Amino acid sequence: MRHGQSAGNVARDAAEAAAGLHIQIAERDVDVPLSALGVRQSAALATWFAALPAARQPNVVLHSPYVRARQTALAVLERLDRSELLAVQVDERLREKEFGILDRLTTHGIKHKYPELYEQRQHVGKFYFRPPGGESWCDVILRLRSVLDTLTREYCRERVLIVAHQVIVNCFRYLIERLDEAAILEADRAGDVPNCSVTAYRFDPALGKRGKLALQLLNFVAPLEAAGAPVTVGKDVPTAAKA
Repeated sequence: MRHGQSAGNVARDAAEAAAGLHIQIAERDVDVPLSALGVRQSAALATWFAALPAARQPNVVLHSPYVRARQTALAVLERLDRSELLAVQVDERLREKEFGILDRLTTHGIKHKYPELYEQRQHVGKFYFRPPGGESWCDVILRLRSVLDTLTREYCRERVLIVAHQVIVNCFRYLIERLDEAAILEADRAGDVPNCSVTAYRFDPALGKRGKLALQLLNFVAPLEAAGAPVTVGKDVPTAAKA
């Protein structure tokens, strides 16, 4: 799942609406907290998890070290039976994509301050483009491959909840669903991953020669709608335009 709406999402929306160059956030990206709405969204999703049958509730929770993801994970954990949890782990491999020198710039700001990089990104595409000091989607996918190795080795057959970021959700989809560049970028262009949405997989032994994970839920936001918490789809703060 993606974290709830953050204060950075709100600041970015304001900067984009004003055609500004910079996103006005004082904290490091890692320290940006949930907004008031993000807290409501997290509580709504936590209520949904708590209402699931015990056999369907997460018993392993892994989350990004970023404050907004940590707060979202803690909201869920407060509603689960801690005695049933096998592991709760902060994992730096689940951190947000690193944007390097493009950090805190709006799309307009990137084009204004680094026109050559902007043109390069448009030519190369976000999947392979790596800003100076930052990461491409391929770099994120590389670190997530080792997360999947950890899941297979340490948490096989467990019910694992991962709380992270939009790019992390998309890159996990790329790996688990065995997508290619065109397919995952098409999914990305179709719409942002909503805050506090759930994308879920379940192992199906009938698929393939030895079974594999099958998609069960995609960007599921019904718990938020049922609780009357507005659904938001804002990007994480330091990002560039969609290709």
